[in-house]
Amino acid sequence: MHIITLTTDMGTQDHYVAAIKGAILKRITNVHIVDISHEVQSFSTNQAAYFLKNCFEDFPEGTIHIIGVQSEPIIHFESENMSSYPSVLKYKGHYFVGTDNGVFSLIVQENEIEGFWRLDDVLSNKNVFNFPVKNILVPAACQLALGKEIDTFATQQATFKRQISFHPTIEPNVLKGNVIHIDHFGNLITNIDKETFYQAGKDVPFTIFFRKKEYYIDEISTSYTDVPKGEKVAIFNSNNLLEIAINQGAKDRKNGASSLFGISVNDIVRVEYSPRGSKETLESLF
Repeated sequence: MHIITLTTDMGTQDHYVAAIKGAILKRITNVHIVDISHEVQSFSTNQAAYFLKNCFEDFPEGTIHIIGVQSEPIIHFESENMSSYPSVLKYKGHYFVGTDNGVFSLIVQENEIEGFWRLDDVLSNKNVFNFPVKNILVPAACQLALGKEIDTFATQQATFKRQISFHPTIEPNVLKGNVIHIDHFGNLITNIDKETFYQAGKDVPFTIFFRKKEYYIDEISTSYTDVPKGEKVAIFNSNNLLEIAINQGAKDRKNGASSLFGISVNDIVRVEYSPRGSKETLESLF
């Protein structure tokens, strides 16, 4: 049984996702299609990469992941740097089929890959450009699933396009990060990972500030229920990213941390560390 996953920004209201699945099943019947998400923010390669990066290793090696976000090819024969070709990336035993618009770099970061290929055999047929996920990416994914050697339908490339990935910044006694995702419950997921958090200030008191000075947390909990219902809480989630939430605060997708604190994606989260002697108060004497 082959596994093909789908990550798109197409939603489920229209017929697009059904058309993609139908195109897969038309070519290969012995396949299990998994929807990672069709609610990616429109054209957000950052969010698509976030979803994939945090779950693809839960699938068996050999799984094929179709990325249907900003998938229309852009061809500039005069300037290769401005082009975005449909491509295939192999990374950690998985295949990622999408358009080379920077999303691959957001998934692999600085890690080593096993190969990268361009699907340039379809570029002469402009008719496939109006629904590239179905007409370009699906056929390539199905050829992989059927065991066809990738070098027979794609051309190996030396590199792929890079997109800037925002990382937390460390200053003396301060760590600055950003909210990179708001989940279904309104929880705030930041780009501050556990290792960086403790690297910036090990075994010292800290305060996590977000939005306003009166919004802060000064301890890391192991689970949401470590605090009473309705209280704010900070944890490191299953992906080891700092998450700010309200225990059972979401009702009908409302009243979560994002709504109650007025925080959006890209807003700053600031961690201030207080090593002994760093504050000009009586505490610095002890």
